[in-house]
Amino acid sequence: MSVPILDAGLESRLWQAALAAQQRAYAPYSKFLVGAAVLDTAGEIHAGCNVENAAYPQGVCAEAGALSAMVLAGAQTLRAVLVLGDGAGLVTPCGGCRQKLREFGGPDTLILIADRKQIRARFTLAQLLPESFGPDHLTTT
Repeated sequence: MSVPILDAGLESRLWQAALAAQQRAYAPYSKFLVGAAVLDTAGEIHAGCNVENAAYPQGVCAEAGALSAMVLAGAQTLRAVLVLGDGAGLVTPCGGCRQKLREFGGPDTLILIADRKQIRARFTLAQLLPESFGPDHLTTT
């Protein structure tokens, strides 16, 4: 499966939204700040940041926050996601967030992985969560 492409301006807007969200993250324990921005099918961008909690594992990942903002705004379908975090390795969505993204996206949903300087990798949701289980599995024939 080929990775979908967004125009440079839209990628830049997603990156800016995720960067702004990362700067608002609440991570007093890990000090690992993450921002995320999701693009819905109407072209709107919704951002979220990680929010830690002293009672592990009660924190919220940036992707979950961005999805909540998208749903609150009235959208329910993803076109693309950008996750921004610092580190030597790629900061990809955790397993739980991959499943949360699957709830609102399909196999070809674009997942961009970035740091504060650039987009470092591009994946489809199917590449990150192969043979996934989603809402379409719950329909009966």
